[in-house]
Amino acid sequence: MTVQVVGVSGGKGGVGKTNVAINTAVALAHQGKRVAILDADFGLANVDVLLSLSAPQTIEQVLSGECSLEDAMISGPSGVRIIPASSGARQLTRLSELQHAGVIRAFSDLAAQLDVLIVDTAAGITDTALTFTNACQEVLVVVCNEPSSLTDAYALIKLLNRDFGRQRFRILANMVSDEDEGRRLVQKLAGVCEQFLTVSLIYSGSIPFDPALREAVKKQQPVVDYAPSAPASRAFRDLATRVSDWPLPRKPSGQLAFFLENLIQQPVGMEAPHE
Repeated sequence: MTVQVVGVSGGKGGVGKTNVAINTAVALAHQGKRVAILDADFGLANVDVLLSLSAPQTIEQVLSGECSLEDAMISGPSGVRIIPASSGARQLTRLSELQHAGVIRAFSDLAAQLDVLIVDTAAGITDTALTFTNACQEVLVVVCNEPSSLTDAYALIKLLNRDFGRQRFRILANMVSDEDEGRRLVQKLAGVCEQFLTVSLIYSGSIPFDPALREAVKKQQPVVDYAPSAPASRAFRDLATRVSDWPLPRKPSGQLAFFLENLIQQPVGMEAPHE
C-alpha cells in the first residue's frame, strides 16, 4: 500500500504551519482520503490542543512498549487520525533492534489504513526538525510576508539541500492578501534560492489572511469545518486537491516504513553546527 507522506515545515514559528497541517488534513478527509497527522513538534506539541483533544498516550508510550500505535492515536475532525507528540521521540536514536522492528511494523500496519500521512514538523532548523522533514516524500514549506519568514525558509531549504541532497520543495504562501501577493512572495524566495542553490521551488498556492481562521482557532476547530465558505477554507480545499494530484512515490522513499527507517537511522536530537 502506497502512502503519501507530506512534511509541513517552515523556517520559523508563527507562519501558521500547524493550522496548515490540520486544515489540509481535514480537507483531504472531506475528499474521501484516509488521513493521519503525526505531530512531530516535540518541544511544543499542539495539534491536539488546537483541536481541543485529549491525548492520554503519545508516541513516547509506543516507543517504550506501553501501548500500541493504534492505542496512541486519537480521532480528530472528519475521521482524521492524530499521532500525538512527545519529547520521548528522542528515544528513536536509542531503540534496540527488536524495538526498532516493532515500531516499523506498527507504522507499516498503519499503511493499510491510510492514504496520506501529514507530518507537522517543529519550527526552526534543528537537526530534529531537519531529520523529520527530510524523511518525508514531499516537503511543503510554509512562508508568510515577513522578512524573517523568508530568511528562515531559505535557511531550511539550504540545509536540507546541503546536508541531505534534497532539491525539490513545494512552497505555500500563508496569510497573504491575495493570490498575487502569494505568488510574488514565492518568486522572491525563488530568486534568492536560484542565486545560491541548485533547487527547484514549486508554488503550491496561497492561503489568504482570513478573520474566520482566527475565530476557528479560538473555537479549537478547523476553519474548513467552522466556516466552510470562508476564503481560507476554499484555499485549503484547493490545496488538498493539489496534494491529491501530487505523484505517489514509486519507490520506498516517502512510504511509512521508509519514513521511520530514515528517522531512526538519523542522529535525532544531536545538534551539529550549521553555517
